[in-house]
Amino acid sequence: MKQTKTILVVEDEPRTRQGFTKTLEAWSAGRYRIEAADSGQAALAWLEHNVAHLLITDIRMPGISGLELIEMQQRHKHFKPVAIIISGYAEFEYAQKAMQLGVVNYLLKPVDKHKLVQAVEQALRVEDDRHRIETMEKLVDPRLLETKDTDTQYTPQVQEALNYLDEHLHEPITMRQVADHLHLNPSYFSVLFKEQTELTFSEYITRLRVLRAKELLLRTTMSVGEIAERVGYQSDKYFIKVFKNYEGMSPSKYRSQTKETEDDA
Repeated sequence: MKQTKTILVVEDEPRTRQGFTKTLEAWSAGRYRIEAADSGQAALAWLEHNVAHLLITDIRMPGISGLELIEMQQRHKHFKPVAIIISGYAEFEYAQKAMQLGVVNYLLKPVDKHKLVQAVEQALRVEDDRHRIETMEKLVDPRLLETKDTDTQYTPQVQEALNYLDEHLHEPITMRQVADHLHLNPSYFSVLFKEQTELTFSEYITRLRVLRAKELLLRTTMSVGEIAERVGYQSDKYFIKVFKNYEGMSPSKYRSQTKETEDDA
């Protein structure tokens, strides 16, 4: 089940902190979890055991400043929240440093309630976009991407071979089978394929199968055995071994870890 997103307000001035919290709670109407901390140290302690999707922090606070808090999160945490900076100081160097840290907005005190809500809505859209990009990156194989980028350079035979592999991936395809389909000598086809894709036939089809398996693991509830069969492996055990070689973990672990990340987002 998808978790409610959390907004953490970090502000050392009690009235300002309470004002931000009440404004956001009224706007949220229960859609988001609104938390507050009265210092950078308190925020860090809270973040040790909780996840914030959006961080709203004052720049100047005793001890750990807002910028230092964001920097620490980006350096040490696997999960990096988007951030909005609040400041009573209209000084360029603060805004400049904030932008370098990926802060999505910079608001000056006194902060208008409407502007605060607008900034929060924008920041949450940015957070959604980042999450979608991260999920897509998990489904990308850079080597296969390179071959797709050079489609126009392929001879008709190699292009037809790639199309054939896409359509018959669920079958136990051999290089000889594809070469026969193209009416080419297997040895010649092997050299031609490697020359143009910069991957051996075996590596290309294995990468393609792992990529298709990742898509099925994330987008369906099919069992590992069903996925193995769907991507052309007759043995679950061999499929798991190949998947581990490429992804560094079993298919089941890949699915559970990715789902956990999605639930946190």
